[in-house]
Amino acid sequence: MTDAWTIVVPVKGTATAKSRLGGDPGLARAIALDTVEAALPVGRLVVITTGAAAVDFRALGAEIVHDPGQGLSAAVLQGIAAAGPGRVAVLQGDLPALTSTELEGALQLASAVELAFVADAAGTGTTLLTALDPGRHRPAFGENSRAAHAVAGYVELYIDKTSGLRSDVDIWADLERLAGRLGRRTAEALESIRQSAR
Repeated sequence: MTDAWTIVVPVKGTATAKSRLGGDPGLARAIALDTVEAALPVGRLVVITTGAAAVDFRALGAEIVHDPGQGLSAAVLQGIAAAGPGRVAVLQGDLPALTSTELEGALQLASAVELAFVADAAGTGTTLLTALDPGRHRPAFGENSRAAHAVAGYVELYIDKTSGLRSDVDIWADLERLAGRLGRRTAEALESIRQSAR
């Protein structure tokens, strides 16, 4: 376990999660569960979500914070506040190919920087945001968040583009690109959808 990190993961707990993947709630939840499971050995886990989804994450061993329902930024800030003092990382919940080793390596790099972030594979978004002092966090997730976080003073950590930490999933092509690397739940949910479509 990487010393002294609390990892905050916002997870949309509604049926509209991952609408560009067809809005399948089972698939969206599987992606988030695989992400959280990969992060669990690395630090204390705080998941911000709502409704029935909370039960599954609590069963894995994550702490649950209620999503105020005011958008991603509000959810992230709620999680950071709940994390308390100490190093806090915000991890996006749509990284089904993430491994514990990849996340631990990134947090080791982040331990030497006051504020840091990891960009997604497309080079426009953000998958990981870190602060040694959580009071300095200024999350700006959304369109072009990579540029927004750089402007806010976060230093980019250069992680290999093929890393599961940079491989967020928004569309079907993303899942296809990660074939053979997906977490167990995601792979099973994807296969179930394919079987139903036959």
